[in-house]
Amino acid sequence: MTPARGQVVIPGGTFAMGDHLGDGDPADGERPVHRVSVSTFAVDATAVTNASFARYVKDTGFVTDAERWGSSGVFHLAFTGDRADVLTSVEGAPWWLSVRGACWRRPEGPGSSIGDRANHPVVHVSWNDAVAYCAWAGKRLPTEAEWEYAARGGLEGARFPWGDELGRTWRLNIWQGRFPTHNTREDGHLTTAPVKTYRPNGYGLWQTVGNVWEWCADRFAADWYARSPEQDPAGPDDGDARVMRGGSYLCHDSYCNRYRVAARTSNTPESSSGNLGFRCAGPAGDPV
Repeated sequence: MTPARGQVVIPGGTFAMGDHLGDGDPADGERPVHRVSVSTFAVDATAVTNASFARYVKDTGFVTDAERWGSSGVFHLAFTGDRADVLTSVEGAPWWLSVRGACWRRPEGPGSSIGDRANHPVVHVSWNDAVAYCAWAGKRLPTEAEWEYAARGGLEGARFPWGDELGRTWRLNIWQGRFPTHNTREDGHLTTAPVKTYRPNGYGLWQTVGNVWEWCADRFAADWYARSPEQDPAGPDDGDARVMRGGSYLCHDSYCNRYRVAARTSNTPESSSGNLGFRCAGPAGDPV
């Protein structure tokens, strides 16, 4: 099979989807573990990069939701700019700042740029933005089931793409230190890392956990796993929020251990932030 450039063919199969180890918050709906079969598909080896998104914007003149709204969410230690551009902090999560002018081009605020980050994942993209990019590229967002099946890299039931333990060396980009005030940057990154940092999983996919959250096509429901069909589930038919997967550079076990392949959360389709990106899926291509 010949997939689109930059994509990897994921052979269809059946797996046990969900949290096998009891790590998840019950409100996230990672259980029950349930049998799911997915058809063969292709998926991007990496999250979509700033360089790729810039080509899309140049070709189409696309304006993201964050640019239309005039602001987006920035982590407080990463903020770069005039404090007058900080509109507010998020209630219950004061480390998140609503920053005027923050967008994919200026991910930490008006004083930042992506000039040296062509190979970093694009951030501050909403679900709406991701769907529009996918359509331009002749692709689509992965379903949640496809995402987890691919992210596992063939290791059914494992906590991470490589096994159950973090190990002694960093294999993913998450928070090190005391969240949210001190990041030791043992892995070298306060925010995003280049998309081909660390090692790919068993299917050749890079950074399916950590770095940035990734949008999926599905609507979110915490009770979905109890009623999901087995063959190629595509999420519930109704609901306002959309699924996000994989965790990000801000995840830390002291408050958020969602940097696991089974972890799931959601956000509204117009939402954006400095730790939210996506990768595309699509048909496997023609046999060769």
